[in-house]
Amino acid sequence: MILITGATGNIGTALAKQLAAQGTAFRALVRSPKHIPGADTLIGDMSDKDSLIKALQGVEKAFLLTNSSEEAEQLQSNFVDAAAAAGVKHIVKLSQFAAEKNSPVRFMRYHAAIEEKIIQSGMAYTFLRPNLFMQGLLGFADLIKHTHQFYASIGDAPVSLVDVRDIATVAAIALSQPDHENKVYDLTGPAAITHAQIAQFLSEATGKSISFVDVPAATMRPALIQAGFPEWQADGLLEDYAHYARGEAAAVSSVIEELTGNPARDFASFAREFASFF
Repeated sequence: MILITGATGNIGTALAKQLAAQGTAFRALVRSPKHIPGADTLIGDMSDKDSLIKALQGVEKAFLLTNSSEEAEQLQSNFVDAAAAAGVKHIVKLSQFAAEKNSPVRFMRYHAAIEEKIIQSGMAYTFLRPNLFMQGLLGFADLIKHTHQFYASIGDAPVSLVDVRDIATVAAIALSQPDHENKVYDLTGPAAITHAQIAQFLSEATGKSISFVDVPAATMRPALIQAGFPEWQADGLLEDYAHYARGEAAAVSSVIEELTGNPARDFASFAREFASFF
């Protein structure tokens, strides 16, 4: 039996659809009642290890993903402890590109810490390390639609953005097929592009003149907070973008094509598919 967490988010929803489509039995751990086609849904709280152990009974493989929160590292640590106690054999964890325990980026440090905890537990692991999500741009869709602009502190550094649907496909493969134990997969799109190129692709897809405006971090932080991000998350995003601006997210991986048999989705295709949002 497979259990997936984060089943109602972008990646989890796509993963659940793929598992259901291929006829793979799975459970979905949710915080509130929700119907997920093909899944045996269980209500559970990742802050409660006992409820997690109950949900994990009979589970051999688990997909670990949590929402971004200040408690994410603790919640994932709870899950790893519960999985080990319940006899789970293999965890597929959604991590982050360039996760490393000494990273200046807090999100990467916490992912690296959980990766290490899983390794030390003795359970088999597959760590999925995706780069910046293409779908993240949808969070700025209203801004782009009304102002024809978007902003970030990144300069002209290229980033190999990845489509979350490709991440979900790799996750489904790692969960349902053999020979993915104790592997680390960097997941990227087929090319590294700048934010100015992102604007160009959006312009071509929408027929509008959309531009990217590079802004200093000192300007971006209050804008993020005004947009509703809590301070810890705004600061973490600034650390992420400093990482991108240093050119540390430009590497391109062939893993998606190697595992799925299909090329990773490119941003131009994403822009055309989601043009109506912008």
